[in-house]
Amino acid sequence: MEKSYKYFSVISVFFVSVLLISNIASTKIVDLKWFTFDGGTLLFPLSYIFGDILTEVYGYKKSKQVIWLGFFSALMMALVLMLVGKLPSASDWNNQDAYNLILGSTPRIILASLVAYFCGEFINSFILAKMKILTKGKWLWTRTVGSTLVGEFIDSLIFVVIAFAGILPTSLLITLIISNYIFKTLIEILFTPLTYKIVKFLKSREGEDFYDYKTNFNPFSN
Repeated sequence: MEKSYKYFSVISVFFVSVLLISNIASTKIVDLKWFTFDGGTLLFPLSYIFGDILTEVYGYKKSKQVIWLGFFSALMMALVLMLVGKLPSASDWNNQDAYNLILGSTPRIILASLVAYFCGEFINSFILAKMKILTKGKWLWTRTVGSTLVGEFIDSLIFVVIAFAGILPTSLLITLIISNYIFKTLIEILFTPLTYKIVKFLKSREGEDFYDYKTNFNPFSN
């Protein structure tokens, strides 16, 4: 019988919510002088923090369930928004162009988002789980930051290349990748004290501190 957890569903809801909101916010490119990135970058790093918390406390297998939940939720949202955009507009509704511009994401953007998310999140969770064993559960910050350094780089690289290669100038592509990567990593580092507190709270309340010694890390396995 699988162990029941009190707060697992709460963390899962926050994880998926951050993912969906950041996907919509990504339709705007933000320029903050030092950084140029899509708007979703302001929130998306929190999904990695929640992913770190899930893997650290509950293990890779439970984290994998939530990553897949987020993947199919994002896919469903994208398909519904695209379908609604294709449906005939009411005669007195004049915002079709605005809808298509903001919510009618092209298949290329959707593909970029899903592939980047899938690769980045699973790599992040895998590295954190392996580092937890290597460090024997010590130095949590090395796992959260270390896994994010790799996961966020893969995520930023895949998304920008698939979504914008051939559309935006190469110089802007490079700027977006670097800005996304640096900003997301800084968010992870800044939130490290809060991550420590949440992990400590959950381990105490849930009575769980999972180590993935015998885990099958294939993301497609049961």
